[in-house]
Amino acid sequence: MSPTTAAAGSASAIVANTSRGYHHLKIDGYSHTKATPTGEALFSCQFAIGGHRWRICYYPNGNVLEAADYISIFLVLDEIVVRNVKAQFQICFAGQVEKQPSLAWKTVRAFNKQSSSSSSWGYPKFIRREDLEKSEYLKHDSFTIRCDIIVVDKYRAEDASSAAGAFVSVPPSNLHSHLGDLLKNEKGTDVVFEVGGETFTAHRCVLAARSPVFNAELFGSMMESDTTNGVIHIDDMAAQVFKALLHFVYTDSLPEMEEREDTMCQHLLVAADRYNLERLKLICEDRLCRYIGIGTVMDILALADQHRCKGLKKACFDFLRSPANLSAVLAGDGFEHLSRSCPSLVNELIGIIGASHNHAL
Repeated sequence: MSPTTAAAGSASAIVANTSRGYHHLKIDGYSHTKATPTGEALFSCQFAIGGHRWRICYYPNGNVLEAADYISIFLVLDEIVVRNVKAQFQICFAGQVEKQPSLAWKTVRAFNKQSSSSSSWGYPKFIRREDLEKSEYLKHDSFTIRCDIIVVDKYRAEDASSAAGAFVSVPPSNLHSHLGDLLKNEKGTDVVFEVGGETFTAHRCVLAARSPVFNAELFGSMMESDTTNGVIHIDDMAAQVFKALLHFVYTDSLPEMEEREDTMCQHLLVAADRYNLERLKLICEDRLCRYIGIGTVMDILALADQHRCKGLKKACFDFLRSPANLSAVLAGDGFEHLSRSCPSLVNELIGIIGASHNHAL
């Protein structure tokens, strides 16, 4: 009788790389929006999720005649792309997810701004207006909707042997946690910074490895050029900003914000540019895209131009291409201030808006 040989087995999986986020849109003054004709939409500000720009499209009286008694809500891809953007999404009333058991994610859709038929997907009959006006969602003539998006970046094949009985399970890296503890406990620190009246200790090798500017200051030609008694003095930066900068250097992530996120991100972007921390700079750019609005766009645009933030600058220009947004900005004093402080940027803005207008004609 021949010996029995155990069958060899293996497994693999196809895994989707995804990015996810959400956006809240408040309809403030709902009763006034009801005057909007069927088929005519109102748009949210542009927001970024998964490396792409989106808007929420709100039809107070439906997007088509068949939905005239309803509110229609659509998710719109607000950028030109070479390839389809694959995304899964759901739109619901904010804070009411647990009360909507039938809520389901839309299946993965392919968005492409080059084709009007596939630039937006959504809910033609999101809710009947009569039902909304009787519901708890409408309070003080306003309601808020939440749009959750999962962008599918790409697919990859992955060994799934662990699911088939492998003996070793490798945990994810926790290097960032160990380095964060090293900074927090101040063990082995060998450099001291004074920033905004506060002192911070750190490790020269860690800073030099992460930033070419720190490397030059601590080991290169700039070494000891701005130190007194072994303390490096940093001017023109708040202590909390430098503390957040150090946190990122050690952990590759942002800390919990102790002040308004948009304000901190503006300061951090300047600091990231100063120390050539490109990833931190891009993270701040991405965060600031969410805060572009009537009252902020001029300041953010000036910041983006000064620190060579192409993506953030483009997002500001896209926001200002809207005639309604541009008119509201021109009514304030931000545009006049920008005209005095940076006339070349204003000329660039006028050229882009003019080109966009001519293209629309």
